[in-house]
This record gives sequence, structure tokens and C-alpha cells, in this order.
Amino acid sequence: MMNRKTWRLPSDPKWWQAKILSVVILVVLLGGWQYATSRAAFDPTGKTEEELMLLEFNGDIVMNDAGDYVFNEEKTSGVPGPLMVGKKIVEELSHPFHKNGTNDHGIGHLIFYTVSRFSVGFLLASVVAIFVGVIVGLNPVIFHAVNPFLQVLKPISPLAWMPLLLYTVQKPTITAILVVFMASLWPTIANTAFGLSSIDKDYLRVSRMLEFGWFRRLFTVILPAAAPAIVAGLRISFGSALVAVVPAEMLLGELGVGYLTWIEWNNLDIAGVLFAILVVGFVGFLMDALFSKLSKAASYAT
Repeated sequence: MMNRKTWRLPSDPKWWQAKILSVVILVVLLGGWQYATSRAAFDPTGKTEEELMLLEFNGDIVMNDAGDYVFNEEKTSGVPGPLMVGKKIVEELSHPFHKNGTNDHGIGHLIFYTVSRFSVGFLLASVVAIFVGVIVGLNPVIFHAVNPFLQVLKPISPLAWMPLLLYTVQKPTITAILVVFMASLWPTIANTAFGLSSIDKDYLRVSRMLEFGWFRRLFTVILPAAAPAIVAGLRISFGSALVAVVPAEMLLGELGVGYLTWIEWNNLDIAGVLFAILVVGFVGFLMDALFSKLSKAASYAT
């Protein structure tokens, strides 16, 4: 019979203390947020009938079942509290895959669009960056010649490339992918080149003694030895691409999580903006956790 792994809760008390502390911090933050954004009950004392009618017409107050005027919870002049944001979350998640026309798509579709756009740009950039990094890192002359250009291009914001990219390809969808591509490219090239140039020379001498061919030496000695540096570059590129894809969607008007943020702002729905921000953080957290799991396969302890 096959041994089946059983999942057990950690027995380390520090793990439990950290989780309990996280819950306490969350409760305190939500409580403070709700207290800071709450307001006193509406007091109609001193207001004329005309003033009350004007407030009701503007949607600032509504009449409840008891016939009393109260503040309209759906209209707020400040930052909405967690209860209002919670209602927005429930409303959006109740129909995540709806499609009403060209631009009204559910949050499930928007997340899929963003993740797809991100994945294509990041994977393409990773392949190109590792290939270029290998060429640069294996040749000291090329490395020292190209390194100044990498140091100049690396700090340029990927959004700075967007007008030029949009003018060149003239398609917002491809432009958003290329913005992710540019955000992912330079850190991986730099780390790959540095990792290959720093390989222990004994590894290369042993591979020559064993008469390995160039491709066998590359895939069995060079890339595994440089894998930690390559993975570190990929992680930096991953974070840069996640930061770039959302504003690219906002500025280009492409359907996605960034587009949702911009549309909610245009509608002056601040609860919707906060919901979109939470979605960005949650999606980024899941994708980063998945990438961390994948990167462990290429890392090793020295």
C-alpha cells in the first residue's frame, strides 16, 4: 500500500502566536477603520422642510421604514468603512463571471485577463532575459561592454516605455503585454549575467576534464550553478511586472483589475476602488506564493 501524506497543524507555539497576533492586528485595524469612518446619526433638528427635501433629492439622506430620515449608506463624502466595503465585496463576488456588454465583465473575467496578460509578458521576458544573460555572462569582454547599458536601462520605469510601445504596435492589448515584458527583462538579464560570471571556475575545469560538450556543460553545470542568481532575478522581475501590469491596464483602458480600479474611480465609487485594491493585493499574493513554490525547485542550500 502507498503511504499517504497526512496534513497536520504545526505544533510550534511560535507559529500559533504569530497567527493569533495576525488576527488581533486585523481586528484592531478593522475596528479602528470602522470607528474612524463612522458618523453620528442624522439630526433633522433646525432644518426646514425644504432643506430636508433638498438633502433627500441629492441622495444624502433617505427615509427608513419608521418614517425617519437617516444618512444614505450608499453615498458617503469620505472613505467608506469596512462594512460598506464588505457589502461591495459580497455584491461583486455574487456574480463573478457575468458579461453585460463590452466593458461590464465580472471580477472573475477581469482577474483572468490580468493574469493572462501578465503570464505572457513575464514568460516571454524570462526566456529572452535568460538567453541574453547566458551570452553576456559567459564572455567577460561582452559582460563588461554591456554592463553599463544594463545599469542605465534597469532603473527606467516600464511605464515610461508605454507611449513608445503604443505608438509602435498601435494595439493596447499587445502594449500592456510589452509593458510587462519590459518590467521583467532587465533584472533577470543582470542577475543571470552576474550569476554566470561568478561561477566557481573549478566546475568549468571539471566539465572540460570530463570532455562535456558545450550544450551538456551549459545544462548540467553552468545553469544549475547559476540557478540561485537566476531565480533571484526572476523574483525581482516578477514583483516589477506585478506592479507594472495594473497601471498599464488603467492607462490603456484594457479590461483587467487595473481597469476596474479606474472605472470605479470614474464612478466615484470609493468602496469599489478599495475592493479593486484588495483584489490586486490578493491576486499578487497568490501568484507570488505560487512562484515561490516553483522557485524552490531551482534553489539549493550551500
